[in-house]
Amino acid sequence: MQGTVDGFSYGIVTPVAAFLMACLGGALGLRCTTRSLRHQESFKAGWLALGSTSIGTGIWTMHFIAMMGFSVRQAPIDYDRPITFASLGVAVVMVGIGIFIVGYRGATALTLVTGGTITGLGVATMHYLGMAGMRLPGRIEYDTLTVALSVVIAVVAATTALWAAVSVHGFLASLGASLVMGVAVSGMHYTAMAAVSVHLHAAPAGAAAGASAGSLLLPMLIGPAVFLILAAVVVMFDPLLVMGDPDWQRAPARSPYRPGVPAPRHVPSYGEPANWTARPAGRGSRRSAPRGGHRSQDW
Repeated sequence: MQGTVDGFSYGIVTPVAAFLMACLGGALGLRCTTRSLRHQESFKAGWLALGSTSIGTGIWTMHFIAMMGFSVRQAPIDYDRPITFASLGVAVVMVGIGIFIVGYRGATALTLVTGGTITGLGVATMHYLGMAGMRLPGRIEYDTLTVALSVVIAVVAATTALWAAVSVHGFLASLGASLVMGVAVSGMHYTAMAAVSVHLHAAPAGAAAGASAGSLLLPMLIGPAVFLILAAVVVMFDPLLVMGDPDWQRAPARSPYRPGVPAPRHVPSYGEPANWTARPAGRGSRRSAPRGGHRSQDW
């Protein structure tokens, strides 16, 4: 029997709430990663760990808030708690691997692609592992091409997020990057859910008596949501995380010449070798010629 799948049982409420949680986790993770990269004299590993945990927790929370709106009209849905929390661990660990690779190996193209691929595969694994924790009187099937598309979206989104973490430094720029990240993660989730079809074993009697997805998932979301709030408090009380490093505080590049004094320029005279070198003009200075050449007079 084919089940009737509804991914928006609460209308637009769950998609918007899920998007906001993905943005919050992304914003916290980007600021913490930027903090560790630009101020390496501080506890770098700690900031990277906080950033990866924030991103992983935000993505996991986004997934299960969106799942609160998922229902099969002919059957109740339950969730296996160990598998559900295992998916949270996978998200945090895989995102952490990608962030630590970029944090310690630099923002080269190779590290961004490697870290983004690992992180994106971790996000996709988290999603499908969380789906494997669903319990209903039937089986869940997936469209292969749509699943592959969701994995590609996850990898691209993760690579873009890592690039933003090392390239975007201003507060407003990081806020914009987190919004883009929220759109990408939400798009990956709903693309993956579009691949779902449910085949029920039989029409279960008393399906209406089953507990709602919200009552099952809401208690599991309390801990991760509290963590994100505490991480946001840490960010708010660290001015370097909020505002970044202002341009006027950066050390200016050292110049070999004094400001306002033009660099010395020497025009070769007739018969002077082309590789003639000159020292900056000053009292008692002499122009030097290569060995075997001649010395011109100072005028």
